[in-house]
Amino acid sequence: MTKPTKLIYLDHAATTAVDPRVVEAMLPYFTATYGNASSVHSPGREARQAVEKARQTVADILGAAPKEIIFTSCGTESDNLAIRGVAFASRDKGNHIITSSIEHHAVSHTCEQLEKDFGFKVTYLPVDQRGRVDPDDVGRAITDQTILISIMYANNEVGTIQPIAEIGRIARARGIPLHTDAVQAGGTLDLDVDHLIVDLLSLSAHKFYGPKGVGVLYQRRATPLLPTQTGGGHERGRRAGTENVPYIAGLATAMKLARQHRQENSARIAALRDRLIQGLLETIPDCYLTGHPTDRLPNNASFVFGGVEGESILLNLDLMGVAASSGSACSSNSAEPSHVLTALGLPMKLCHGSLRLTLGNENTAEDVDFVLLILPSIIHKLRALSPEYPEKA
Repeated sequence: MTKPTKLIYLDHAATTAVDPRVVEAMLPYFTATYGNASSVHSPGREARQAVEKARQTVADILGAAPKEIIFTSCGTESDNLAIRGVAFASRDKGNHIITSSIEHHAVSHTCEQLEKDFGFKVTYLPVDQRGRVDPDDVGRAITDQTILISIMYANNEVGTIQPIAEIGRIARARGIPLHTDAVQAGGTLDLDVDHLIVDLLSLSAHKFYGPKGVGVLYQRRATPLLPTQTGGGHERGRRAGTENVPYIAGLATAMKLARQHRQENSARIAALRDRLIQGLLETIPDCYLTGHPTDRLPNNASFVFGGVEGESILLNLDLMGVAASSGSACSSNSAEPSHVLTALGLPMKLCHGSLRLTLGNENTAEDVDFVLLILPSIIHKLRALSPEYPEKA
């Protein structure tokens, strides 16, 4: 088997290449229009106009008002601000937070810190074997002390899409703010905040062909939020720090492009995903799809394999010119099995043999066919070297 002449990149859940049209939109604000958006002179006013134009673009896509859009440095900061901001602003009303057992660490570690260091109580809801939260579990977990519910829109490892609107109706009926980490959903799913019935929503530009280092937090009007980053009065006093004008312009351009081409791109990529899933399940024994079989991100194909280590699979794929992942890029250096896979109830041995293949706009049917050609032999070779795998055929 010959290594392809170009890299086959199948790790779009970790990050994406910046679209050249996004780069073009950013360039003027590095050199020609470089003013500080908080300055009153004409270069500053030009920069402010760029920020507010971007804010309007983002607001239109989310079905929100521009005043409800906060620009941040990334999805992690957006998650942190949403959870800490609401928790600290609502301490006079209660101290209970509801989340799920499969959240990104930007959410789960923030909740754990609030528990450990600030006396909050957190309920971590279970998921079923496909990675879905039961909305009825959310309703049962609510108490008179509940001040926030945070459930991700789509999982970053196994791709399962959560029933956010159902959860939103429950939260709205009880008067409790609902936050959703929509970082993985940003380029492929509907982001209308009224359709989703959410009060806070987090996004990160680099997941949908924008630059790294800029994100969004949507905050519905009247949702309590105490700033966690202090300094100047930027972002209407909710997030201090000089506005990153070129990156904000890039984020808005990337969001606009993603919305314009969402249906056609998602349909094409989902077809490639299904071809990849079907091919691997048919050709590799002891191979299991993780996540929901249909209600999953259109680009996500995630598996566990018996008798192999995920890291070994990645190294062998990399040698053949294929970039993939064994789970979240934020925890890829950990030797511990994924908390997402263990929450699905998978046996520990299978959890160590995970592989996440996430497709993007540039991937082709030829890319998928190459993976279908090489991966079965890689798994077979690794199993032959494993003293713990019983089948050596």
